[in-house]
Amino acid sequence: MMPQRSARGFGRNISKNSILAIAKERKLPQSIVMVPLSFASLNFLALADHALFWPEQNALLVADLHLEKASWYAGHGQMLPPYDSRGNLERLAMLIAQHDVRNVYCLGDNYHDSHGEKRLEPEAAKILCGLTAQTRWVWITGNHDRALSALHGGHVVASDRLGPVLLCHEPEAADTRSQICGHFHPKLRMQLRRRSVARRCYTMSDKLLIMPSFGNLTGGLDVEHEAIADAHGGAPYRALLPVKDRLAAFDVSHSHRSDKQAETLHG
Repeated sequence: MMPQRSARGFGRNISKNSILAIAKERKLPQSIVMVPLSFASLNFLALADHALFWPEQNALLVADLHLEKASWYAGHGQMLPPYDSRGNLERLAMLIAQHDVRNVYCLGDNYHDSHGEKRLEPEAAKILCGLTAQTRWVWITGNHDRALSALHGGHVVASDRLGPVLLCHEPEAADTRSQICGHFHPKLRMQLRRRSVARRCYTMSDKLLIMPSFGNLTGGLDVEHEAIADAHGGAPYRALLPVKDRLAAFDVSHSHRSDKQAETLHG
């Protein structure tokens, strides 16, 4: 069993210094990779930890946290260590501190099921209350958490706007605006040195940007899956992966990716 970890310092008096100090103590991963990503005339930074940062408004975008997924599995007889929510929120706290975030947009499936919000374990709830108290926090509902009530702060909407862009969980086909969504958990799969590897990634066409999932226990769809192709409405799209100081881009129509292309991931 994993040892119990205190969330001391992540309460309502949360501060940047306390977050960074605790992150260092716990050896939490820090987002070193930050590469420019432009979409719909907005200039973002794609972070290594599966999040988008919009410097102009100090805004952070994440999708598919799936909080309390482990406890949902436990309730169905599959026991997993019950620390996924705390781990996800600690990572999120790190990004908020590192980038001086003022606005947070969570793009749906924030909890794994409709009862997850009430089931959120106390230490994770303490972290979340601290984060929502210091930022403008927007919960966009997803297919897993339509009954979300902002029990731990923030406010709930079905969709929102970021400049000219519609923020939503699933693409809204009838809306002609450019959209950023979650839902699909895209993954880039390729052969690297004779073994198969998969990385969470973005997919992007002219009108749609699909975010990678942020949650620790989330699976994913291959970028070539028909559901992702359909979401892009038949338009050509690319898989995007932040790597060191650049954004590796792969035309999804290229179904066979060479080892040479894959070296971009580790070069």
